[in-house]
Amino acid sequence: MGSVSSPAASEPPKPWIETPLIYSGPLSNAAGCNVYLKLENVQPSGSFKSRGIGYMMLRSTLPSSSEGTPQKNHFFCSSAGNAGLACATTAHTLSCPATIVVPNSAREPVLRRLRGLGATVVIHGTSWFEADTHLREVVMPASALEDLQDETENGQGQKTKQVYVPPFDHEDIWAGAATLMDEVAEQMKTVHRTCLDAMVCNVGGGGLLNGIMEGLWGPTRNKGGKGMGKEVGGGKEPRVLAIETVGADCFNQSVQAGKLVKIKGVTSIAASLGALQVSRKTWEWREQVGEENLVSATVTDAEAAMASVRFADEHRMLVEVSCGATLAPAYNGDLKKYMGKGLSDEEWKNFNVVMVVCGGSHISVDVLQQYREEYGKEISWA
Repeated sequence: MGSVSSPAASEPPKPWIETPLIYSGPLSNAAGCNVYLKLENVQPSGSFKSRGIGYMMLRSTLPSSSEGTPQKNHFFCSSAGNAGLACATTAHTLSCPATIVVPNSAREPVLRRLRGLGATVVIHGTSWFEADTHLREVVMPASALEDLQDETENGQGQKTKQVYVPPFDHEDIWAGAATLMDEVAEQMKTVHRTCLDAMVCNVGGGGLLNGIMEGLWGPTRNKGGKGMGKEVGGGKEPRVLAIETVGADCFNQSVQAGKLVKIKGVTSIAASLGALQVSRKTWEWREQVGEENLVSATVTDAEAAMASVRFADEHRMLVEVSCGATLAPAYNGDLKKYMGKGLSDEEWKNFNVVMVVCGGSHISVDVLQQYREEYGKEISWA
């Protein structure tokens, strides 16, 4: 399914899976329209990043005509969250080594998962920027020197190729994320037998959002070269709602400023949305399709946290607060404000929305209980 084909039997295994698209009664009742959930939380790494990062890493393993001596990839990533887990999970699937550099704030459960997948974990710095700088300037050069020494001592054999894996800003990552829309188009048509009116996702750096926009509007998604939006949308392109939390809202602040801006810092609890600036490609999509087709909105930390709590109660799934941000507009009544403006009650009742349940690693039963205690009284709909 989709424009990214599955590897042949002689090629490495595919690092992501086709995920279910299910109708949600509780969210539909809360929002007043038909809400479907794309369950990216069941990806091998626990989040949607298995698609984009998995696709990028898989492509890097495929031989090119310019490569003479056989090579084995060594993957390098700087992330204490979902990107690092996706990198380590994919490296394990591809039987390649991975080195993940994390800041001092990395949580022990994530470190255990990374090491359990066979990744080498290096702890350095107080922020992602410091960890990434250490990875590029110290860890990768040192590893390259070790590989060169091994090759010299052991003779001409399989060489090691270093591959840097960014969290979101790479065209292969966007192409991998776009496979989500290939699946949604097919599932809405053949399983749910209806059209798609809107997509809802969160946005941090823009990898997921870029993939969705590529799927709907990109020229490579169907034979006509005009994107598949009208095909899946029943003659019109589905609109997209991109959600951030206040304090991790670099895209929304760019929209408000009318230009791509970089925020000074992240104050939200939604660490997975904590990019200081969205990718330039994300801003280009906004300029290309306009504010009517790509809508930017924010929710508070309290709303995002309690959406995660309510979602766990109603659907028996644990998702981190960044994913709760995606779900919050259905619970707080804002979904109709953003996507249903000008529609009658009957038209809104038949409106079809897909929300991307992106998953995430920073969640547990204990964390949900903390959210309930801290934010429960603040949010009336929770």
